[in-house]
Amino acid sequence: MTLTIAWTQFTPGAALAGGALIGLAAALLLLLNGRIAGISGILGGLLRPARRDVAWRVAFLLGLMGASWVYGLFAPLPVPRIEAGTGTLMAAGLLVGVGTRYGAGCTSGHGVCGLSRLSPRSLVATLAFMTAGFITVFVLRHLLAG
Repeated sequence: MTLTIAWTQFTPGAALAGGALIGLAAALLLLLNGRIAGISGILGGLLRPARRDVAWRVAFLLGLMGASWVYGLFAPLPVPRIEAGTGTLMAAGLLVGVGTRYGAGCTSGHGVCGLSRLSPRSLVATLAFMTAGFITVFVLRHLLAG
């Protein structure tokens, strides 16, 4: 099996702009609100909300979901292609939720915000989920692929 790059899908400018916007949003949330932009923590905080803690969480999540709508006003949205069944997606979602709970945060919280704050715990968590992802892809694509 050879690795090929779909150069027509390679968009470094858009990727750089998106990464910069994510970094800016995470930095602003931390500087202006004292909060870390980990999605699982933001969403989880709505399950047991504190009185003055709901508005910013709802605004953040609405902005997160509304961003694709705004993008769609200026460019065509990509067509999602999911090559997995419903059961696989449900199992994957459950495993991600369990991992997020055991890891005390999600990939955005640890990988973007934790690493930028030089958190040792986030470094270990990021190395763990990246390693698990690499192993999973290798097993599924190379060992179990028929």
